[in-house]
Amino acid sequence: MATTPLEAEIRRRIQMAGPMPVRQYMELCLSHPVHGYYTTRDPLGRGGDFITAPEISQVFGELLGLWAASAWHRMGQPENVRLVEIGPGRGTMMLDALRAAQVVPAFRAAVVLHLVEISPALQQRQQQAMATLDVPAMWHQTFDEVPDGPVIVLANELFDALPVNQAIKQFNGWYERVVEIGHDGNLAFGMADEVIPLFEQLVPPSMRDVSIGAVYEWRADNLPLSLSRRLMHQGGAALVLDYGHLQSAAGDTLQAVGGHAFVDPLQSPGEVDLTAHVDFQALALTAESMGARVSGPIEQGNFLRNLGIEKRAATLKSLASPEKRAEIDSAVKRLLGEGRTEMGKLFKALGIAHPSIGKLPGFEPETFF
Repeated sequence: MATTPLEAEIRRRIQMAGPMPVRQYMELCLSHPVHGYYTTRDPLGRGGDFITAPEISQVFGELLGLWAASAWHRMGQPENVRLVEIGPGRGTMMLDALRAAQVVPAFRAAVVLHLVEISPALQQRQQQAMATLDVPAMWHQTFDEVPDGPVIVLANELFDALPVNQAIKQFNGWYERVVEIGHDGNLAFGMADEVIPLFEQLVPPSMRDVSIGAVYEWRADNLPLSLSRRLMHQGGAALVLDYGHLQSAAGDTLQAVGGHAFVDPLQSPGEVDLTAHVDFQALALTAESMGARVSGPIEQGNFLRNLGIEKRAATLKSLASPEKRAEIDSAVKRLLGEGRTEMGKLFKALGIAHPSIGKLPGFEPETFF
């Protein structure tokens, strides 16, 4: 019995074509044109399913705006630069970023804003948010649609939502993990019938001695390649912030969140958010394979400290009421902290750039302006 319209569609496809790769299941759940999670709702905020860093504190977006201005300076201050955000949510981060960037008027004057968004609901929110800006803005379905020219790309909590492939180690090789209809009639995880040919040679060396039953994940999307190629051919820099691991490792990190709580990824397809941790080592290796220069990855807490978050928070507190000061302290603690519900350690920052740009700001102490 299907719990959602999308589950009925998934069951129909499985009955017609056989078990479905995890990658395809995740892609349908998130971006099906009629029933997909991101194409049908605004999932952000207290009334949604999760809260991202820009919703926690304005300081986050402000620092990224100054980061972008500094990156532009190191690019040689091109007169026309495409400032791109992929997956801009409600537009909160970009509004904060552009407000902070007013301290570098030449950068603001050079910017044309490009927002890559698949959700009609969120695009509408972004257009309302950007209506008051004095910066030209355009929307795209994919990053590849952004016009040629130098770019500065921001991607916060984007890569975790890109579909992943999963494979399971068995005594005679690796098998793709699939979604099937189980013996009890419910959706269930299973394994493909055939071993993945030559897969042992493709996994990172650290994966070759893992135990039977171990799961290896890798991103199915070509965005990392496309992004790195663009930076190499057109010039520019990108900043990726997300949760994940610094080094490739075995493990099933596919998870679902609904109403700010973890739920079963196979229940209520299309109604809950599906994500998987970002393998930052794999992301860095992809960029380096295209010739790009990589900064990091480092923990988000260290990155934000290097950008001066504590100094900026102190400035805001000096202008605020006692209640607001407590709010600022709480928000900064959540962005920098290492606890289970905090973002400073779990989240990482990775910079990718054309080699001519040199070091990107934020990845070492005292490297901002």
